[in-house]
Amino acid sequence: MKILKSFSTVALVNIARTAIVSVAISAWSLGAFAQSIVVASTTSTEQSGLFAHLLPEFKKTTGIDVKVVALGTGQAIDMGRRGDADVLFVHDKVAEEKVVAEGFAVKRLEVMYNDFVLIGPKADPAKLRGNDIVEALKKVATANAEFISRGDKSGTHAAELRFWKDAGLSDKTGSGYKACGCGMGPALNMASSSNAYVLADRGTWLNFKNRGDLVVLVEGDKRLFNQYGVMLVNPAKHPQTKVLEGQKFVDWLTSSTGQNVIASYKIGGEQLFFPNAAK
Repeated sequence: MKILKSFSTVALVNIARTAIVSVAISAWSLGAFAQSIVVASTTSTEQSGLFAHLLPEFKKTTGIDVKVVALGTGQAIDMGRRGDADVLFVHDKVAEEKVVAEGFAVKRLEVMYNDFVLIGPKADPAKLRGNDIVEALKKVATANAEFISRGDKSGTHAAELRFWKDAGLSDKTGSGYKACGCGMGPALNMASSSNAYVLADRGTWLNFKNRGDLVVLVEGDKRLFNQYGVMLVNPAKHPQTKVLEGQKFVDWLTSSTGQNVIASYKIGGEQLFFPNAAK
């Protein structure tokens, strides 16, 4: 009887301990789940290396993990419309303002900027080197030069389409025009392998290693300005949005701390993005 009593007591103690551990693990799991967000962003923020620089600092400050889904800006914004992300961090102001007006995202805030550059072979067969993006595209079309377009509804693609429109050549881009439907990195790889022209954001270009004979040929045109914005997905449309954690990310990006971290990201001594949230 004593042995049975002792066994029962030990068994009950073990069961209680197991239950406590299980509750603790469950609580920890729920806490860990709550302390994470999904950010839908453009490929340029990831492929430039910016997120690898930013996110460890953000987590150090807040304890929040960020899962980045890097897509073309159009696709990233569509994720927000569907409620598949908590925050949008993209670079197509017209599309950003539209998604806010539609009620799928909360107020848009500006974060940083850099610029677009027209990349091409060092020999520059179309003779377009300079600082006028519209004149450069006219020469691409006239020469039927090989040109790689993202063709993916990204912010870079949207900018490229604006430039073709400004040149009056929306439907006359030349026989060398090819749309890859791909991210910035793959588009640059295609241009490198075929010595083609391509429009790129400067950040991804600076972080790109497989350059071959490609160089920057057109830069400095004010039309090449590239602004990035951040928005919280609207919980009124999508109640599952992690509002507190997502807002912390937005607030940190636009704070002096986050802005300083953005400014500190450099490759070869060259700054990739310029914070302007306070302006």
